[in-house]
Amino acid sequence: MPLEIVRNDITKMKVDAIVNAANTALKMGGGVCGAIFRAAGASELQEACDKIGECQVGEAIITDGFKLDAKFIIHTPGPIWQGSSNQEATLLKAAYYNSLELAKNYQCESIAFPLISTGIYGYPKEEALQIAVSTISSFLLNHDMFVYLVVFDKQSFGLSKKLFTSIHQYIDEHYVEEVESKFNRSRREERYIMEQLQEVEILQQDLYEEANASLVNLLNQLEESFSERLLRLIDEKGMTDVETYKRANIDRRLFSKIRNGVDYTPKKKTVIAFAIALKLNLEETMELLTTAGYTLSRSSKFDVIIEFFIQQDNYNIHEINEALFAFDQPLLGA
Repeated sequence: MPLEIVRNDITKMKVDAIVNAANTALKMGGGVCGAIFRAAGASELQEACDKIGECQVGEAIITDGFKLDAKFIIHTPGPIWQGSSNQEATLLKAAYYNSLELAKNYQCESIAFPLISTGIYGYPKEEALQIAVSTISSFLLNHDMFVYLVVFDKQSFGLSKKLFTSIHQYIDEHYVEEVESKFNRSRREERYIMEQLQEVEILQQDLYEEANASLVNLLNQLEESFSERLLRLIDEKGMTDVETYKRANIDRRLFSKIRNGVDYTPKKKTVIAFAIALKLNLEETMELLTTAGYTLSRSSKFDVIIEFFIQQDNYNIHEINEALFAFDQPLLGA
């Protein structure tokens, strides 16, 4: 099941479990930890933590959610950043992995994480985000769970500056030029429309008479539906259904609807998610979009960002979603 990045208050997430970036003594702290304690009920949660005692860095323990919407709170202490000299990356990966394993053992179907260790513990946000996404996505290849990576604001999000700059330049070169060209074409288009309107009345009767016959011909020449094209591409790429919908960051229940419904009409972001999963080039992506009635447009920042990644042969859907999130665009899959 999918990984989704959301901007929200983690204490308000309606999931089976939320993850607390805890300290090893399991005491109420500041930041995310303090917010979770206050929202859950500080005295009740502290009493439950005191019964457990402590938790080592990278390990995870679980308590009730008390006053939260979440049924459980999973507490995991992340590492304090020391310049990568003290196995911080290994410990941070363990914090995510052990939290996911604990959630699985308690039959949780959904879980929400903060970006662990990026607050007062000082872990660089870009590196912490890469570890979080890679660890979670690896886990999801073999397990079904809805996982949310919750950030409170853009300042707490760590997209690579180099990647952000590259995408921003690509948008400037493609998106802005398209908008400007529309303005420059407007007067020519106005004259053209006036000329065409004069011919419309003459053509209307002929078109009406031909419409019924044309419609019959079109219906007889219908090409593959989106579902048919997608399933054929999966076979041609030698991929399994499970591999495909996991790479597309798609819930298996949605994939089942697509597989069982030849006339299923997907959202545009769903089509693109499958194009990314199948590593389609730009032309192939456009063809798949066409089967669902969509296209890519240079007047859409979302579309331009997708085009950027395909042109770069970068089909990491989670990295694409990080970029879409940073530019306030809808995410793929989920």
